[in-house]
Amino acid sequence: MSGVRRIGVLTGGGDAPGLNAVIRAVVKSCRLTHHIRVVGIMNGFSGLVEGQWKELEREDISGLLPRGGTILGTTNRGNPFRYVYRRPDGQEEVIDASRMVVKNIEKLGLDALIVIGGDGSLSIAERFFRELSIPVVGVPKTIDNDISATEVTFGFATALESATSALDRLHTTAESHHRVMLLEVMGREAGWIALHAGIAGGAHMILIPEIPFAYDPLLAKIRARERLGRPFSLVVVAEGAAERGGEQVYADEDAVTGWKRLGGVSYSIARRVAELSGYEVRVTVLGHIQRGGSPVPVDRILATRFGVEAVRLAVEGKFGYTVALRCNDIVAVPLAEAIGHLKRVDPACQLVQTARAVGIVFGDEDPEDVEAAEG
Repeated sequence: MSGVRRIGVLTGGGDAPGLNAVIRAVVKSCRLTHHIRVVGIMNGFSGLVEGQWKELEREDISGLLPRGGTILGTTNRGNPFRYVYRRPDGQEEVIDASRMVVKNIEKLGLDALIVIGGDGSLSIAERFFRELSIPVVGVPKTIDNDISATEVTFGFATALESATSALDRLHTTAESHHRVMLLEVMGREAGWIALHAGIAGGAHMILIPEIPFAYDPLLAKIRARERLGRPFSLVVVAEGAAERGGEQVYADEDAVTGWKRLGGVSYSIARRVAELSGYEVRVTVLGHIQRGGSPVPVDRILATRFGVEAVRLAVEGKFGYTVALRCNDIVAVPLAEAIGHLKRVDPACQLVQTARAVGIVFGDEDPEDVEAAEG
């Protein structure tokens, strides 16, 4: 018989469609199958530091499956090893609050902790296990789909649906007004959303972090389309895209943690394209719309499977692992192997080659080849 009688669950980092579905699956699986109590840790790792939690009952998860966001709350500033502490004088400083986590886990009587998060949150979970001997199981989450341990992360399909829908809508207005339309989507280090949405939504150009771009191929594509009687173009831009020889564009930097927030690359591109070509250019930044809303069925199912299997690992005492999807099965992968190396788009991969074959430009082509391809 398992010695696990009380499990804690938290959501860390940015929100993603499907988080509530994981929480629901954890609670239902614990209650119905394993007869285990569940404690929801509020506001990510901050809840473990500051003592914010609640017992999760069946009524707490009613109606959660189609609901976006997370009922537990989350934050991307809650790393206990580099915790932003506000002093009585109002000033903020970074401290190591990890021992508070250990004390609170002991206070709660937790036999296991399920951490739902992206690479950053899973890295913290791995340190919990390795340095503090906290019994942790991970659940990978990110709309960016950039965690290498799993083939797909929940939230990606919903974000892709939002991005593709936005591109479909921009297509009609771009065609009506004869404009170049830029759609900026999320993707700090990996361009999966931009690549998939660009193909699904019929974009003419896709700019991703993995392929630094130049302006000449973009202008060649726009001009070639105009000559063919199509005086409009759609460009999907990942927020982490950068010009060849240039750097990513940041909106601001956290004065305490040093974290840089991306923002503005599409406006920079739009200004430059307009200056070089004289075309009318407009920008739409999809932003947090990609994170919100009800998860699509694919994400609900994957999130449920992840939650159930995470509980099973905890019950079996298989700590220091994360669940992952591989060949349509949920498997256990050591956290140490799952973190620190993001799954990025291979510029030579089949999906990129498919996009190129249907005329999509990535900004690294020879401008003459782009002109010739359009006929």
